[in-house]
Amino acid sequence: MHKLDRDAYLLPLTPRFGVNAYLLGDVLVDAGARQSRRCIERMLRGHRVSAHALTHVHPDHQGASHALCRRHGWPLWCGAADVPAMESGEMPLPPRRLARLVDALCSGPPHPVSRALSEGDVVGGFEVIETPGHTAGHLAYWREAGRVLILGDVLNGMHLVTTIPGLREPPEVFSVDAAQNRASARLLRGLRPEVVAFGHGPPLRDPERFEAFLDALPA
Repeated sequence: MHKLDRDAYLLPLTPRFGVNAYLLGDVLVDAGARQSRRCIERMLRGHRVSAHALTHVHPDHQGASHALCRRHGWPLWCGAADVPAMESGEMPLPPRRLARLVDALCSGPPHPVSRALSEGDVVGGFEVIETPGHTAGHLAYWREAGRVLILGDVLNGMHLVTTIPGLREPPEVFSVDAAQNRASARLLRGLRPEVVAFGHGPPLRDPERFEAFLDALPA
């Protein structure tokens, strides 16, 4: 585990930060692929967890959610617009071959959602920000104290194939609405986060670089 701020930790589930989960206070955020349960449990040893939340319902973020919630009795929370996908197991992915392959390899079973999250809710001491586009119910998590932003897949912090670090938009093959995702990203510009943590890639601690990237996004 990598400490981002006092009680906020990054859990790298694959080498080179290829897939990340987070512990915010006592809430586990995201759960990797369905094969990630043991890795997550190993990293969480010695930490109290009372709930599990998602940035969004995609195979590499909800994969181990059902297994973890069933095993530990955690309630599951996600964005309101992603609840149907989580409870049905029908991933909100464009009908592309690569997306469907990831679905087949990584998705976990459906699981009941105990709490539908929306703008302004608080999760593990972080404020929920609705950031639709990558999925309809995508969420980011923000804490002003420490200026920490858990961004999910609004942006990637690495190239998904080469794993070279760097700010990138998520591939359109995985986004429901790429234009809406860019609009969600631009709305975050005024936050000036000191730490930006991604679903894919190492954390970024460079507010100027983050803002410059957002300014350069196409309309």
